[in-house]
Amino acid sequence: QVQLVESGGGLVQSGGSLRLSCAASGSIFSINAMGWYRQAPGKQRELVAIISSGTSTGYLDSVKGRFTISRDNTKNTVYLQMNSLKPEDTAVYYCNADIKQYGSNYKPYWGKGTLVTVSS
Repeated sequence: QVQLVESGGGLVQSGGSLRLSCAASGSIFSINAMGWYRQAPGKQRELVAIISSGTSTGYLDSVKGRFTISRDNTKNTVYLQMNSLKPEDTAVYYCNADIKQYGSNYKPYWGKGTLVTVSS
């Protein structure tokens, strides 16, 4: 089976920084796009940042210039560097990846989430 495990969440003051990590493990043949989503209380889950299997990236407008997504393909890991954090960034952040296991097609996998709380 495939697992995605996030780490790096926590409590930070407004203007601070955090770095989230998400490592994929298990029987993995290939990983396509990887991304970070977030869900704030009472709101729908939204895509924050996405990175292709290469270097193409995309961001939610409200985080452009503050967040940077990157990946280390040798470690099957995706990162989200979050700078200049604002209280409205408070949410549970989820990792997502399109993963191909041996003998199967690409499927989306999700981590369990890590809580980011930004205090004003």
